[in-house]
Amino acid sequence: MKKTVASLKEGFTSLRTGRASASLFDKIRVDYYGEKSPLNQVANISVPEARLIVIQPWDKNLIAEIEKAIRSSELSLNPSNDGKVIRIAIPPLTEERRKELVKIAKNQTEQSRVAVRNIRRDGNEELKKLLKDASITEDDESRDSADLQKLTDSYITRVNQVLEEKEKEILEN
Repeated sequence: MKKTVASLKEGFTSLRTGRASASLFDKIRVDYYGEKSPLNQVANISVPEARLIVIQPWDKNLIAEIEKAIRSSELSLNPSNDGKVIRIAIPPLTEERRKELVKIAKNQTEQSRVAVRNIRRDGNEELKKLLKDASITEDDESRDSADLQKLTDSYITRVNQVLEEKEKEILEN
């Protein structure tokens, strides 16, 4: 269940909000001498201003490849370079785009809730199997099942809190 919450948080890093963040580029891969390498392993990514990202490749020959990878990504960003560094201005999001991003976040959250419930179901099946094998008593099964439900409820609450934080971040100007 912890992994599900962590996975949701990681998935949210790729959702672009109105402000610049180096984590936007975590999933971008650059063709580096025939190998697909993560962008953060072939360049330094910095955020000098709230709406500006500067990418400085360690190998100047990579500038064109990095630009190509960013343009072909789903981030809808337009990089520009001066031969040494790539600058990306983060445009403010339209209200329509913000609502679309919130919808995407809610879908990801629902998938996480389903994953947590599936873990609960697997746990309950395991408890029933142990009861059937006489490894535990009915009282133990009942108590453990209730504990599992409490744990599930707490993780569903955590998932909802992560969504609320992301939703707030997306909707603020």
